[in-house]
Amino acid sequence: MAAGTRGPRRRSRHEGVAARLLVVPLLAGLVLLIGAPATAAQAAPGCSGRPAKTITFATGELRVYKSRAHACAVTVARKPGKRRAMSVTLQPRGGRVVKDSGSFTQMAGPVTVNALNRCVRATGAVAGKSASTGWILC
Repeated sequence: MAAGTRGPRRRSRHEGVAARLLVVPLLAGLVLLIGAPATAAQAAPGCSGRPAKTITFATGELRVYKSRAHACAVTVARKPGKRRAMSVTLQPRGGRVVKDSGSFTQMAGPVTVNALNRCVRATGAVAGKSASTGWILC
């Protein structure tokens, strides 16, 4: 070789191990983040905020979420699959009822109302069975 130039640098065994120790957990975390299927217990699609109340009844669950200025509710069927009557209603104290109802396979809603410094009440129903919260988030 010419003076002043070096040949290709060889990695030490420790550098290869260190690189693998960094890459493997990152890839595993990425797989969990991307490849993990969403479950019904996770946040409802369309609802933002933190879970505030969950009421379980014979055929499903009524879930209410609260963010700073809004409340959101969904009704989720206990056994999704076949189409059946479902509904969810949400009403802020002193305001109008917001409702989503129809024949769904797994979820009715989401419905959202402005609820900054206001109580709300929610009702959910699946196949004739229902649950209600009464006034909450006061």
